[in-house]
This record gives sequence, C-alpha cells and structure tokens, in this order.
Amino acid sequence: MAEKSEKAEKDKKAAKPKKVEAPARKAEKPAVKEAVKEEAAVDVHKKELAAHPPAEAPKPKEAEKPVAAEKPVASEPAAPKAPRAKKGAKKPKEKSVVARGKRKMAVARASIRGGKGVVRVNHVLLDAYANPYVREIIREPLRYVGPEANAINVSVNVFGGGAMGQAQAARTAIANALVQYFDSMNLKEKFNEIDRSLIIEDTRRVESKKYRGPKARARYQKSYR
Repeated sequence: MAEKSEKAEKDKKAAKPKKVEAPARKAEKPAVKEAVKEEAAVDVHKKELAAHPPAEAPKPKEAEKPVAAEKPVASEPAAPKAPRAKKGAKKPKEKSVVARGKRKMAVARASIRGGKGVVRVNHVLLDAYANPYVREIIREPLRYVGPEANAINVSVNVFGGGAMGQAQAARTAIANALVQYFDSMNLKEKFNEIDRSLIIEDTRRVESKKYRGPKARARYQKSYR
C-alpha cells in the first residue's frame, strides 16, 4: 500500500505543469533602467547645449599640396637705383649780392637778398632817419627798379666821411648791387642814361691843406700899412 501511495504522488507531481523560470525578464529589468538613465542624460545634455552653444571648432587646414619645382627664369637686370640724398644736405642758398660804393672819405657796402622791401642803413631802418633829403638820396636807385624792389631786402654798412658823403656812397653801392642782382633787366644802361654817378664812383677828393694858409690854396694876407 505504501508503494502505491508513493507512485500516486510521483504521478501527481509529473502531471502538474512545471513553473518556467523567466531569466530574460530578470535580465531585462536592469537593461531598461540603464536605457532610461541614458535617455535622461541625453535630454539634460541637449538642454545644456541649447543654453550654452559651444564655439565652432576651427576647421582643419587642408594639407598643402607639394608645389612642383618651377624652372628658374632668367631675371632681367635691375635698373640702377637713383642716388639717395645725404642726410643733413645743405639747402640751396638764396641769391645774394654784395657791392661797394665810395664818395669822398665814406665807404659803403650794400647787400641784397630776397625779402619784403626793407631797407636798413647800419642796422637802422631807412624811414627812421630824420633828414628827408638823405632818405631820398639813398632810396633813389630803388625807385628806378619798379615793383621788383618790393621783393628784396637791402642792408647797407657805411663808415667814414660826413652825412652827405655817406648818403651818396650808399646810393652808389645800392645801384651797383641792383645791377648784379637783376642782371636780366639791363639796369646798367638805364642808370647810365639817368645819372652816370649812380654806378660810377666819384674820384674827386678834398685837397689837403698847406702851410702858410688857412685852407688848401688860400694864403694869409700881408699888409704893409
């Protein structure tokens, strides 16, 4: 009887359906969790990119292609270079003229250069001289030149003699300097026609005093009465 009961239990156990284990489901659960985590991480990364877009990365430079060696071309001879101006080279000097004039014991030297028509005698403006007759004698050669006289400066140094002798010496010196400065105006012929003494120095001098008289030729008178 015991054997029959054991067989009956075995047959029941065999008849009952065996529970099938689902190992795949157990394996799927961690895989699903990981996929969800990855999707969430991707969403967070996209939001960060939208808020702070990354700077564009520099494009990679293309590899330079090797250039084929060109054939040497015969170069033309270089033109000779113009000589460079030396540093501190002197500028061309302005035109200037110096001339001399004499009258009696007075000697005058006049210098002329470009300017604004200023006339000085012994570093004093000609208009500052009080004697109008002296001013006219000194200025006489400039009146014959014309408007060109306003484009020059005249400086006269004179010494010796008296006031009239110095004025006439300065007049001759200025006239000779104008002839040299305006060489294309034929002033020499013009001055000769107007007054020869403008450009030619007067050689006359005062005769010296002798003894037995108050002057060069006068003599003391003798009276017998």
